Amino acid sequence: MDKKTLIHRTEIVIRFSEVDSMGIVWHGNYAKYFEDGREAFGKALGLSYLDVYANKHLTPLVKLDFEYKTPLEYGDSAIIETKFIDHDAAKIHFAYTIYNKKNNKIAATGESIQVFLNLDRELVLICPEFFLEWKQKMGLIK
Repeated sequence: MDKKTLIHRTEIVIRFSEVDSMGIVWHGNYAKYFEDGREAFGKALGLSYLDVYANKHLTPLVKLDFEYKTPLEYGDSAIIETKFIDHDAAKIHFAYTIYNKKNNKIAATGESIQVFLNLDRELVLICPEFFLEWKQKMGLIK
């Protein structure tokens, strides 16, 4: 039986402050776009940073990868597709695909991994109860 896939899509417009002297998105902004995708995913599906913090946990990034495909330019609209990758381990793993809305070409792909810390900033090695409850609510576990 295939696992349920959780995907959220959000749209952004490339601002002047996000491009370099060539008029294309400066590479460092993709980290922000991936975070925009994570935040939109969390708000839409009940796993926002505020939800995590309300459950007395923090989720720092421990891995962030990018692969650039085609440039985005000032004024372009882009779609950030954020896909949750389920694991048994106590981590939050997302895969991203950013599309240029005008031609549906892939601008970038990547992934991120976050771990759980308690409020004393100690690593949590087992899935927090609230995270397991969220996974159950999303149909990822029974």
